[in-house]
Amino acid sequence: MSRSRTAVLLAALVVSLAGCAQNSGPASSSTASVQPVPSPSSTVPRATGSAAPLPGPTGGVPTTPTLGQCETAKLTGTLGPAEGGAAGHVGVTLVLTNTGTNTCALQGWPGVSFVGNGNGTQLGAAAVFMRNAPHPVVELRPGATAHALLMVANAANYPTDACKPQPADGFRVYPPGSRTSLFIEDHSFTACTEESAPLLQVGPLTGG
Repeated sequence: MSRSRTAVLLAALVVSLAGCAQNSGPASSSTASVQPVPSPSSTVPRATGSAAPLPGPTGGVPTTPTLGQCETAKLTGTLGPAEGGAAGHVGVTLVLTNTGTNTCALQGWPGVSFVGNGNGTQLGAAAVFMRNAPHPVVELRPGATAHALLMVANAANYPTDACKPQPADGFRVYPPGSRTSLFIEDHSFTACTEESAPLLQVGPLTGG
C-alpha cells in the first residue's frame, strides 16, 4: 500500500474516534430542568383584619341613633285655625304637640274620627286619607308641633235618613303608627252616625 493512502486512512480513523468521544458526554449538559408551577393557593393573598365602617351622610361614622316614634302619651292634640275649605266643607288644622322631654318623630297620616255619647263612642266613618301630598318624617323637639289639614263636610250634605246626624263631642286621633289614641274636645261639629255618609278627610302631618 502506498504511503499516501495509508495517511488518508489514519486521518479518517482519528476523525471517527473524536466524534464518538463527543457523543458519549453527559446528557444533562444538553437538557433544561423543569421548574414547578406554584399552586393558586400559594399566590393569592388572604384577607386579614375587619372591614372599616361605612361613612355617614356627612362623611363620618354616624353616631346619632335613629329617632324613635313619638309616644301617644307624650303628645297633646288641639285644633288650629281654619285653613279654608270648599263648598259644603270646612278645613281646620289638627295640631299634635310633643310634651315629652326627648326629640321624637312622626310620619304619615293620623287616624281621625268623630266621637260622642259622652263616652268616646265612634260616630260614623273614620277620616279618609288624602294621599296626594308628600308625607316626610317630622322631627319634633320637646314643645314642637306637627300639623295636618282636616277637612270636615257638612252633615246637611246628606239626607237626614242617610246621615242620622248627631252632635259630636270631639275627635279621636291616632298618631301615625300608634295603636293608642288621644282625644280632642270640640262641640262645634255635627257627625253622621251612618258610615255610608263619610264627613272627614285628613292630610299627612307636616312640621312647623
